[in-house]
Amino acid sequence: MDFRDLIWNRRSFRQFSDREIAPDDVVNILQAALISPSSMNRRSWHFVVVDDRADLEKLSDAKEHGAKLIEGAAMAVVVAVNETTNSCWVEDASIAAVSMQYAAAEQGIGSCWVEMRNRYLADGSDAEEVVRGILDIPEDMRILCVVAFGYPGEEKPRHHEEELKWEQVHIGKFGVPIE
Repeated sequence: MDFRDLIWNRRSFRQFSDREIAPDDVVNILQAALISPSSMNRRSWHFVVVDDRADLEKLSDAKEHGAKLIEGAAMAVVVAVNETTNSCWVEDASIAAVSMQYAAAEQGIGSCWVEMRNRYLADGSDAEEVVRGILDIPEDMRILCVVAFGYPGEEKPRHHEEELKWEQVHIGKFGVPIE
């Protein structure tokens, strides 16, 4: 599939089938993250691959809303960075996470980004702390997100031209629309 088809077809999936992801496909997903662009080529991110059912279930409870889908995934990848070594850690980790999602989609594997940074449980517990505790991630590491992966357990249509908000594109200066 060429990149244009890939961007029009990639969707976020919150339901996954029971099918396991082949080891070679996992390697391809991780290669996309490891080769992704980063500020000053620091590549200071770390990725924790989780496929243990018990740990996936625990991760699904790491924040109040939007994480339950993790328990149904074949695997998840936690994206972490030591923020003291990289002032662009959010940007670099985001690029790596999205690169994994496109690599997965190219292989027919669905994914969904689950934000952990600045997210909490109802009791005020920090989602990053919860994830650190589950996976023994050092305290100096920030957790941007958990990306859940699996073969889609639902069907979603490709994106359509009508979804594009061209009114949000400005040419030269804000308020100057595309003609």
